[in-house]
Amino acid sequence: MSEQKIDIVVTDDHKLFRKGMVGLLEDFDIVENIYEAGNGVELLELIGELDKKPDLVLLDINMPEMDGVEVTKHLRKDFRDIRILILSMEEAPQLVAHLVSEGVNGYLLKNAEPDELELAIKKVIKNDFYFSGSLSGAVLQGLKKNASTDTGSQLKLTKRESQVLKLICEELTATEIGEKLGLSARTIEGHKYNLLEKTNTKNIAGLVIFAIKNSLYKI
Repeated sequence: MSEQKIDIVVTDDHKLFRKGMVGLLEDFDIVENIYEAGNGVELLELIGELDKKPDLVLLDINMPEMDGVEVTKHLRKDFRDIRILILSMEEAPQLVAHLVSEGVNGYLLKNAEPDELELAIKKVIKNDFYFSGSLSGAVLQGLKKNASTDTGSQLKLTKRESQVLKLICEELTATEIGEKLGLSARTIEGHKYNLLEKTNTKNIAGLVIFAIKNSLYKI
């Protein structure tokens, strides 16, 4: 079965960086159409004009007119199905956690290798989340350090929801989780929706962060 082809928008105010990213993306088999935007305002205008909305936005944080944090809020309000992968030189774990709480699906440092960029795109499309390999350790260790058992202990999850949550954190898809638990992918999607509702998180990336922060999943 051939890999799903996706449309991507590269959003960055540095034209040379954008052009370099487009050149890299053109070599990835998973990518079909590539669009460019110089800031958040241009991105939202572009998406509004496209008949077929992009599957993924590669988004810088620091941009003029509308930065990555603000545009994330707009995307999550008006285009919830579009996945967001942040590309930045900022390495602060707390910033990553904040962006995830706003609804981004992944975070990759701009000095990452092309192979990791391709992996990140595929992971975000398949699993709904990805964190840069060089950053994830710091993020997860910071979450462990500030872990809270209060919220986790007060949260009432069923045995099945706990099983599904664990497997989500281990990066299994709904289909893979269903096969492991002997359930349909549709049933697993129902459990995922309930988990998002109970934890008040916006997507799978936020759910994973919540699970680690509240000691619902051990790393």
